[in-house]
Amino acid sequence: DRALLDDLFRQPFDGVMHFASRTLVGESMEQPFLYLRDNVVGGLTLLQAMVEHGVRRFILSSTANLFGRPRRVPIAEGEAILPGSPYGESKHILERALYWLDRIYGLRYASLRYFNAAGATAERGEDHRPETHLIPRVLQVALGRQEHIVIYGDDYPTHDGTCVRDYIHVSDLAQAHILALRALERGSRVYNLGNGRGFTVKEVIETARAVTGQPIPAVVGPRRAGDPAVLVASSWRIRRELGWRPRFPELEAIVASAWEWHRRHPDGYGD
Repeated sequence: DRALLDDLFRQPFDGVMHFASRTLVGESMEQPFLYLRDNVVGGLTLLQAMVEHGVRRFILSSTANLFGRPRRVPIAEGEAILPGSPYGESKHILERALYWLDRIYGLRYASLRYFNAAGATAERGEDHRPETHLIPRVLQVALGRQEHIVIYGDDYPTHDGTCVRDYIHVSDLAQAHILALRALERGSRVYNLGNGRGFTVKEVIETARAVTGQPIPAVVGPRRAGDPAVLVASSWRIRRELGWRPRFPELEAIVASAWEWHRRHPDGYGD
């Protein structure tokens, strides 16, 4: 809504953190035009309004799905970008646009490439409709809201056949945004955000069983389109440059924080 943006930017803004986008990898494989239109056109509309109103600091919520077939794991920022889906492609297009807007207009930016955001605080947890993230889906089974958790493929080239992901607590993710915004006077940067440790789907389920004390039945289904076998971050750059240190490096603590929230809010924000 360009008119709304113009109205908003009549107020003074030091910077913008851009979180709004469509984010479902599988859905983007089925509806690529929807993702390319909403994420790219919406993002460019925001950036154009910022430039025209003199706002020159920007944080992009980007994604590990830029790396559809990584050659090296853990994945550093210099890894070749080959998006794994139209969702990943939409974020790549925005990263390239930001590069040129910095050169032409001096718009300083940080692109934060999230790996798997997870966990909860006392006040905030995950409540997506539909829910596609693994940890809240597993916990819904523990709560008796679902009969079982579906494992999307067990024939990947990993030690137990299921996908490997790097989970980062939402509080650690939030701290990275604050550090990145404060550091923009040094210049634009991209950062990979994860704990640097990978866990398979089966390991996440076993951890949830231990945390909740529930059996959590699992069944194997077909692979989902667009899911790489392994995504694990090297977050050395942001640790070195900005002093970022995750407070929740252990999977058990991340799952436990989510479990505490879901136990108190079994219906999500609807309760």
